[in-house]
Amino acid sequence: MSSPQPSSSSSAPSAPIAEPPDGGSTAAPVALSSRAPQVPADRLVAEMVPPPRFQGARFDTYIPDTKQPSQSEAVQVLSTFAAGIGGSADAGSAKRRWFAKKPATPKGPRGVYLDGGYGVGKTHLLASLWHATDAPPERKAFGTFVELTNLVGALGFQQTVRTLGEHRLLCIDEFELDDPGDTVLVSSLLSRLVEAGVALAATSNTLPGKLGEGRFAAADFLREIQGLSAHFRPLRIDGDDYRHRGLPQAPAPYDDETVTRTAHRTPGASLDDFPSLLEHLSQVHPSRYGAMCDGIRAVCLTDVQAVPDQSTALRLVVLADRLYDREVPVLTSGKAFDELFSDEMLRGGYRKKYFRAISRLTALARDAGPLVAP
Repeated sequence: MSSPQPSSSSSAPSAPIAEPPDGGSTAAPVALSSRAPQVPADRLVAEMVPPPRFQGARFDTYIPDTKQPSQSEAVQVLSTFAAGIGGSADAGSAKRRWFAKKPATPKGPRGVYLDGGYGVGKTHLLASLWHATDAPPERKAFGTFVELTNLVGALGFQQTVRTLGEHRLLCIDEFELDDPGDTVLVSSLLSRLVEAGVALAATSNTLPGKLGEGRFAAADFLREIQGLSAHFRPLRIDGDDYRHRGLPQAPAPYDDETVTRTAHRTPGASLDDFPSLLEHLSQVHPSRYGAMCDGIRAVCLTDVQAVPDQSTALRLVVLADRLYDREVPVLTSGKAFDELFSDEMLRGGYRKKYFRAISRLTALARDAGPLVAP
């Protein structure tokens, strides 16, 4: 699995939380490093819906860049795709009586793959597709690639096939090709779901340096899913990262005193020493990071440092995704987010994840600015 597994040791102790320098606390902030929630498998299934950040995403709220015609084209193609997913509750089911006439193969691919760089709105479009598909929420699923592999781990392969095989649509955000084992697992799962008549949609990222080299990510994706490639229509979406388009640079990290004071003044904030939080993440399975963030309205971190190794970095990427999904601002002291990952990591096989994390954490750092008192 691409998500690092927690070690078997007990949870790390909570990091000590400093008292506010001015004594102005209204409620002591919690520590993420004190949380180790248990998440039942049925919750994993029930939560396979667009995250809070994209609950309001619709095709008509997507604002295409007028300089990038591929963005407007994507809206049109996906709208048509959503309209074609309808049908009776058992349309395309593999459980047909032996004497029944085999239904006609649907026209066009049963899947779409959104290929593009960071921040061009692929997740917004994927969530819009989920909302536009005429099916009850329990008959369509939305999750990241990591969440899908976690679901298979929790339910088992066959039960996951049975559960998702009753759906009309499965949307997979951030499809990852950097772990051969996970890619084979998910490809096998998707093959079974296609047989059951489930429509598929997926996104992944093209590295910034590869945007000028044609269909780089699409070619990788279609090669890795091999037998499924005929079911997917690659859809290229060009453009700049909207999270930073026309906006100033992210604020520089604050000092420890400012971060601590802000945590105590902000209802629902958490406060952690960054190294202690990284240690705690090694004790909690990544599938539980979302639950760990339940009720948190702001994350305050002191002493941010470069992550020491690849396993730690991958766990931090998952946490960054869950915070971004929930629109939780992040206030820090120490190093800036573009110093989290070493040059070696940014050149390695997981570089897409690290670039995505930097982009998302930078946006959350900007969101945290208004929390700081003048």
